[in-house]
Amino acid sequence: MAPYERPFEIHVHGDIPLRPEVSYDEIQDALRPLWKYAGARSLAAAAPSHYEDEPGIQFEASTHTLHLCWTVLGDQDFRQAIDETCMALNELAASGAAIEVTFYDAEFDEEEAGPDEEARDDFVMLFVGPTPAAIMQVQRDLLVEDVLHVMERHFDASELGGVVDEIDRLFAKRFDALVHSLDLGRPPRGSGGHGGPAGGRRPRHLH
Repeated sequence: MAPYERPFEIHVHGDIPLRPEVSYDEIQDALRPLWKYAGARSLAAAAPSHYEDEPGIQFEASTHTLHLCWTVLGDQDFRQAIDETCMALNELAASGAAIEVTFYDAEFDEEEAGPDEEARDDFVMLFVGPTPAAIMQVQRDLLVEDVLHVMERHFDASELGGVVDEIDRLFAKRFDALVHSLDLGRPPRGSGGHGGPAGGRRPRHLH
């Protein structure tokens, strides 16, 4: 894909806990759609980000964690590459994790744009995990954090227990349907998570 055909700067951000026995070759194979998309011949060649001040793609062996803070130039077809990557990471993940993907409109100039022009920025939150239960747990934790963040502007934290209980009830209902169809184990409740942004034009992550 030529540079003029890459109207977006695409930022991928997330920390994925991997099983201790996962090898580098398995990680490279799982991330193949990403480094192939970047036009590289290996994960090592594609690991540096488009921006030098971003860590890029890194595997921390001591904690068995895959760190993603990586920008690549591309288009909407990147969605297929990241979807394939998430499917492969499901097989390697030790627990659930969220991956944020932000599409920045590289052709949009705020100073030159007309009053009715808007950037084509987009944002999607993806999830990986060894089981649907693990993925649902991450989704639950993110929702609780987002809801409490908003409501604590108006209420004391001690008043919001019922809100969390209602969220748990909704997720339990959804999970019961999943258990009925797939015969899976119930996910734990209330095991804190880490949130992510939702929508809008946002600055790049720096670690």
